[in-house]
Amino acid sequence: MIYTALLRGINVGGHNKVNMKELQAAFESAGMRRVKTYINSGNIVFADTERPQAELGPLLEAVIESVFGLRIRVLIRSLEEMQAIFDVLPETWSNGGEMKSDVFFLWDEVDEDSLPATLPLTPGVGEVRFAPRAVLFAVDRAEAGRSGMNKLVGSALYARMTVRNVNTTRQLMKLMRELEQAEAGQP
Repeated sequence: MIYTALLRGINVGGHNKVNMKELQAAFESAGMRRVKTYINSGNIVFADTERPQAELGPLLEAVIESVFGLRIRVLIRSLEEMQAIFDVLPETWSNGGEMKSDVFFLWDEVDEDSLPATLPLTPGVGEVRFAPRAVLFAVDRAEAGRSGMNKLVGSALYARMTVRNVNTTRQLMKLMRELEQAEAGQP
């Protein structure tokens, strides 16, 4: 199976510093194959056929604590789960000068049924979409401060998610597809 691991809160504001080469080596020492990191914010793509997906997050959290001395939450998404996000992600969404677009990846303990009512959105500002265990949000840069989403920071809900912009999310999907081809023995 092909997975991405999303680490919450590393290399942010000088806290929880983790070297990506050392992180890659730690994942490999835990038995993950074809490990590849992407940028310095805790994005790892890898293959594993030995363990059920539910065991990977706790295993990798324990490895990170052992190697780096940090208690970091690790969210695991399979290629199929990432595809479900891409099924609702508009191609026109981007993260740049004109638009801010993010994917909020949710831990299993988030109650998805009550989620829409708990999001601090300002009506008429931005667009929100839902995928299994993910919230997708886009807003014009000029209105980002008015959207209400900044109120999530520090909330109980915010502690049960990790956020990636759509550009990063698309790159992770590309890396996962490349890994899928490599695992299948395709050039």
